[in-house]
Amino acid sequence: MSSFATAETTKSFGFLSSGEEIFLHTLTNKNGMELSVMDYGATIVSLKVPTANQQLVDVVLGFDRPEDYLASYQLPSAPYFGCVVGRFAGRIKHGSFDLNGRPISLIKNHGNHHLHGGNKGFGQQLWTVKKIEKGDSPSITLEYTSPNGEEHFPGILITEVTYLLTTTNTLVIKFNSFSTEDTIVNLTQHSYFNLDGHTESIEHQKLFVNSTKMLEVDEENIPTGLLMNVANCPFDFSEEKNCPVSIDNTFVLQEKNRIAASLYSPKNQLKMSVFTNQPAVHIYVGGNCFGQLPGKEEVAYHTKSGICFETQHFPDSPNHAHFPSTLLKKGEQYEHQTLFVFETL
Repeated sequence: MSSFATAETTKSFGFLSSGEEIFLHTLTNKNGMELSVMDYGATIVSLKVPTANQQLVDVVLGFDRPEDYLASYQLPSAPYFGCVVGRFAGRIKHGSFDLNGRPISLIKNHGNHHLHGGNKGFGQQLWTVKKIEKGDSPSITLEYTSPNGEEHFPGILITEVTYLLTTTNTLVIKFNSFSTEDTIVNLTQHSYFNLDGHTESIEHQKLFVNSTKMLEVDEENIPTGLLMNVANCPFDFSEEKNCPVSIDNTFVLQEKNRIAASLYSPKNQLKMSVFTNQPAVHIYVGGNCFGQLPGKEEVAYHTKSGICFETQHFPDSPNHAHFPSTLLKKGEQYEHQTLFVFETL
């Protein structure tokens, strides 16, 4: 692989209706791998990765115009392209839970339930760039302060996310949060990956999930509290096989910081492996924009355009005492790290 000069650029990307400016920040490592992040939603807008033939392929879905990101939240099912999801990724049944013996009622934005932080979660907030590091492993750190009571969550929650590109073509994502009151936190990065680019379907790419159990859910996709063995069922990806055309399920990870999942493109001979310290990865195939908004390069995204690897805690955790806890106590630190490792085979 030829060596590229590392680079960091910042440019105006558009404006919110309030008049606040949105900036797009681009980091490039020495191999030419390029990450672009906008401060609206701390959103990954593009991630260009070198393939075996030294071509760059943009492996995440998104839009060319910031106004389309804003408009996408009005689609019949918002895609949450590339953003940070918070304060709580996934569903919370009836938008309610008990915290220290006190009932909490969140905003219900998904039928009778709470989903992905509510009506205006972290993906629809303007984050502040705290730091950009240059050099062989460039990085950007963004921060958002969620006010007490936002979407009815208790406590002021200050969150930092850092995106870092390594010299070995790994995207490292680190979250850190602390709260002024006891609260719940479950963050994730919501990029849709397609190792063949935007115009292809993901159904011929190969999926591996390092899990023997997944959460059982009811007809509204709310966890029942039971874990199901995946052996010999359609959701058994313990051996690599074609991506499913439809999936929206949480897989339990038995060991932290071990490989959680991988995706492989035979066409581009490109593999992406996912590592995390979180107890689960929620896998979702989608990206549909219902013919209402064009994706990058005017591509019409559909139900098989991309696949998400949402590393996180279990959905509805506050209502299941035996699930790993999402409680963040006042003065304590929430720490989450996920790696997306790219290699050519």
